[in-house]
Amino acid sequence: MTRYPKAGKGGVWKVKELQVIPADWKGDTISDGGGLSGEIRINADGSISIRFKYAFRWNGKVAWHQCGTFPSSGIASIRSERDWARQRVAEGINPSDEKKANRIKEQATNKAIIAEAERKATENLTVADLFDEWLKDGVARQDGNAELRRSFGKNVLPFIGKKALRDLTEKDLLAVLRTLRARGLNRGVVILNSDMGQMLRWAEKRKPWRVLMIDGNPAELVEVEKLLDYAYQEQRDRVLSADEIRELRDIFESMERDYAFLPAGQKYSGVRPLERKAQLALWICLSTLCRIGELLKSEWQHVDLENGTWLLPAENTKGHRGKRQDHHVFLSAFALRQFKELHTLTGESSYLFPATNNIGHVDLKSISKRVGDRQEKFKNRSKPLSGRRHDNTLVLSHGTKGGWTPHDLRRTGATMMQELGVTLEIIDRCQNHLLGGSKVRRHYLHHDYANEKRNAWRLLGERLEKLTNPDAEEVVPIKHV
Repeated sequence: MTRYPKAGKGGVWKVKELQVIPADWKGDTISDGGGLSGEIRINADGSISIRFKYAFRWNGKVAWHQCGTFPSSGIASIRSERDWARQRVAEGINPSDEKKANRIKEQATNKAIIAEAERKATENLTVADLFDEWLKDGVARQDGNAELRRSFGKNVLPFIGKKALRDLTEKDLLAVLRTLRARGLNRGVVILNSDMGQMLRWAEKRKPWRVLMIDGNPAELVEVEKLLDYAYQEQRDRVLSADEIRELRDIFESMERDYAFLPAGQKYSGVRPLERKAQLALWICLSTLCRIGELLKSEWQHVDLENGTWLLPAENTKGHRGKRQDHHVFLSAFALRQFKELHTLTGESSYLFPATNNIGHVDLKSISKRVGDRQEKFKNRSKPLSGRRHDNTLVLSHGTKGGWTPHDLRRTGATMMQELGVTLEIIDRCQNHLLGGSKVRRHYLHHDYANEKRNAWRLLGERLEKLTNPDAEEVVPIKHV
């Protein structure tokens, strides 16, 4: 039904009249004159709205131009839209087509503005932006990328983090590496150069980063060898001699003895011995060939003191994803004694080396830091780190052979096995190295070499027993025919 205002047919509706239209007019049409009419609708909330349109002839047919909806648009605005449409028709222009064209132009303009803004934002992406994206999607280290966050947060981002990636040059990377080199950290330079290179190689294969590296990857121009000390060796080869192992034993004993004899008032300022748990950790590394990090995250549920075995679950071992494997260690009498003493100290915890708050294990670098702090002469620090011991109490051989680390004990133990006649393959298995060779052979040959490994660890333990206890029996090496 078509309805008219109180003024009658050809008249216009007053605002108050529109506001009191009843709901039972739903679907009816109201005429506002001049070709303008409106359809009455009921909204979801029960309110009334009127959708107005202007009727005009185009190409011999009736066409419609939408003029707005009351009350969201005022009736005056709706009539003004009708007047504009009527004028366009008089000029031979379809108002609906023009409005649609204008809308398309506006959308195109908006898209262009957005695209330009995105282009400018992309152009200004920084090294820090890349690092965040790389951590999220490009790298997944075994420690959850914790070391990358620490390393870049300390050595990279403070210097070039805010630099636009498009402006990054080899000189920027060299400056970062030289800062690290100035602290005497050759190995740190090599590792950081590798990590920055990995990040930038990831970036140059992906949008939007590769667009910003149009001049190439600056990491490819860095010749890291020229930054290192002439005598620097990529791989450490430090092995403790038999005399140094005895010296280490004597140092531990003398430190504890000297500290125990100090009067009560002097203990605070006296030289404290290396914590007993740390001493045991070092002897375990030497006698089992384990990695210090694997030991520090181990749990007592995986140690069988009665049968003398220790399981390192695959998730706790070093290696690439999908290639790590469980590692079974058969404890020699020497190693078992260290574990038993450690159990008296931490056996009530889940972990062999619990954190001070008993939540989780200690930091995986804690023992290495303590050993390094007590070989201060080999550190190139601008100032001592607060709250940590700094002396040379763990320097061996008067420092003539350089410093040593917990990982060097793993190498030392493996070398001692070799001296005792253990084959290289068994030594590799005792170190849980992923062996090379044919994939087919690895797939079908599953002998676990348990007896051979047990014997190798036994020989090593007996050798260490002899070195640290002069009354122990001499070890007879294996003789191969």
